Amino acid sequence: MQGRIHSVETFGTVDGPGLRYIIFTQGCPLRCQFCHNPDTWKMSDGKMMTVQELVDDILDYLPFFQASGGGVTVSGGEPLLQCKFLIHLFKELKKYGIHTTIDTSGGLFSSSPHYLETLDELLELTDLVLLDLKQINAEKHKTLTGLSNEHILAFANHLKEKDVPVWVRHVLVPERSDFDEDLHALRSFIDTLPNVEKIEVLPYHKLGVYKYEALGMDYPLEGIEPPTEERVRNAEMILGC
Repeated sequence: MQGRIHSVETFGTVDGPGLRYIIFTQGCPLRCQFCHNPDTWKMSDGKMMTVQELVDDILDYLPFFQASGGGVTVSGGEPLLQCKFLIHLFKELKKYGIHTTIDTSGGLFSSSPHYLETLDELLELTDLVLLDLKQINAEKHKTLTGLSNEHILAFANHLKEKDVPVWVRHVLVPERSDFDEDLHALRSFIDTLPNVEKIEVLPYHKLGVYKYEALGMDYPLEGIEPPTEERVRNAEMILGC
């Protein structure tokens, strides 16, 4: 079983508990204006890697995971584009007792029985989901990401039904997602999800601008600066971080 992989990071500290081995998968259906990894969008890019290649590398770091309460996080791109690959990967990781996390926008969610069967098999092997809720307002979400958010909110509710532990993440972007009324609405939605263990506000940054230049792409948020500390604290207060 092979997956299409963009890159890996061996000592991540912000994508789940403890020290993490981060796998960035290739391909994403969203086109978020603030994305700092536009080089992960195309499914045809990246490198094909087998489950065993990844597991062999991951095991070199196992003592660090065990000592810190960490594990493996699969991010992207959108990792749920490669559900069957993740099932095989997570089955192998569970043989070694490794904590598994998926960082996803939920943008692929479907209520079709075939999709749910595959997704639920993966969720049985998943210890934590980092769920990126980018904008609670459907029209603003479409402006920000290219897609509406109905299926993403449905995914959040599915995680609730399956009682999968969730950390909600919200990227705070001035003029796009930093509106008090939307933050209050997001908080109200999160209040319906008893499986949410943590909420994180991630301030928008411009560290990926050079990638757009390298790819010959216009940067969608040209002229928009990162949020002030005051606005970050405001969002954290409203969301109850």
